[in-house]
This record gives sequence, structure tokens and C-alpha cells, in this order.
Amino acid sequence: MARREAGVFAISVAARMASMEIQNLRVYERRGLVQPDRTAGGTRLYNQDDVDRLIRIGELLAEGLNIAGIARVLALEHRLDRLQAENRRLRAPGSPGRDA
Repeated sequence: MARREAGVFAISVAARMASMEIQNLRVYERRGLVQPDRTAGGTRLYNQDDVDRLIRIGELLAEGLNIAGIARVLALEHRLDRLQAENRRLRAPGSPGRDA
């Protein structure tokens, strides 16, 4: 799994960047759709990947999906990304099992 960048955006900034209300971000976190970092004091800190994910959630909401559907789509997109990366790795010149 790729190394996750540290969160740098407060919830208000992340909400503004994703064109969402702060309350929605809290709901998405409770539902497991985003997992922002937390400071020792409990303040949420979002990174750019989190913001991109929030934007994608907004797109899926606009298409009419509910939270459960969004969770499934995000999981499938993540799996697709991993499989495509594995496919690229296996097709790379010099990779084990590749015909010369």
C-alpha cells in the first residue's frame, strides 16, 4: 500500500475545497468513507487524497448513489487501481515471468 501523506487541512478547509458542509465530512468519517488523521487533541486533519476522495463522494452523490452504494463504488475503484498497478508491474520489461 502506498504511504499516506500526513493530514494538513483542517475540516473547514477540506470542506471548502470539496464544496461540502462540515457536517457531511463528519458523517462520511463515521461511515468509514474517509479517515482523516487526528492530532493528539482530536482535531481532524485531511490530506489531498482525502479531499480528492470527498470530491469523488460528491460526484457519486450527484449521480444519485446512497452512502452504501458510494462505499461499494469506492472499494471497487480502489481494487481496480491495485489490479492495474499489478498488471503494469507484471508487464514491465525485466519483471519475473515476462517473456524476453
